[in-house]
Amino acid sequence: MKIGDLSERTGVPTRMLRYYETQGLLAPVRAGNGYRQYSEEDVYTAEMVRSLVRSGVPTRFIKIVLDKQSGAVGWGPSCDAVLADMIREQIVDLDAKIACLSTSRAALAHLVDESGET
Repeated sequence: MKIGDLSERTGVPTRMLRYYETQGLLAPVRAGNGYRQYSEEDVYTAEMVRSLVRSGVPTRFIKIVLDKQSGAVGWGPSCDAVLADMIREQIVDLDAKIACLSTSRAALAHLVDESGET
């Protein structure tokens, strides 16, 4: 399928799909005319990448996860430890963001409650 088809199926804008490609997150095959050709697996990958990016996970980290999943990189115990540390760091970052958002939400809810509006 072409990039427009992938965009339509995943909801990921074509510009973002091109960005994913430059980051090594997607690797479409190029047809003889130079057009990108995506597979069904690329649909899954694009959706997963979009979900992770929306969750605040950096693309450099997503690349490592994708490489590990695909077996593209030879991983050993030390690499697994590095990946585990990166995941723990991401969880700490996400927890901090959740705490900040929860505080903001509580403050806004308090404002609404004080105004008497529901």
